[in-house]
Amino acid sequence: MNDWKKILIAVDDTPTSRKAVQYAANIIGRLEEVRIHLLHIYPEPPPDYYSRGGSLDDYRGEKEKESGAIFADSIQTLAGSGIAREIITSECRMAERRTISQTILAVQEEGGYGTVVVGKRGVSKAEEFLFGSISNALLHHGRDIAIWVVG
Repeated sequence: MNDWKKILIAVDDTPTSRKAVQYAANIIGRLEEVRIHLLHIYPEPPPDYYSRGGSLDDYRGEKEKESGAIFADSIQTLAGSGIAREIITSECRMAERRTISQTILAVQEEGGYGTVVVGKRGVSKAEEFLFGSISNALLHHGRDIAIWVVG
């Protein structure tokens, strides 16, 4: 059984992600014995990335650097609600041959996280039908976990 006090928060540089972190901070700040894992997932390089002279190491380095600012902002928000920095970990991962939602669920399963927090993206019904949405996929494929979708 997954531990609901192990909380996985998927973060990126969007306003809805920041809103989700703030929402989680407001609730988690009152709880005891929680562990928080911030997760930033980025897609594989675009098809023309390598033909333009890019390397996988360079791409990963760029994304790791970008995630540093995202994590710093998220940690500051969480700490501002009284959450100790010592209980917060972070991870930046590429969605290799998987969707973002599949990668979130893989990390959730690997870590035994019982709660997953995501921001709801503003996609149209047509986009959701064609491409799906991360929150919708999590709700349909997540098992034995609580999922907080913050809009």
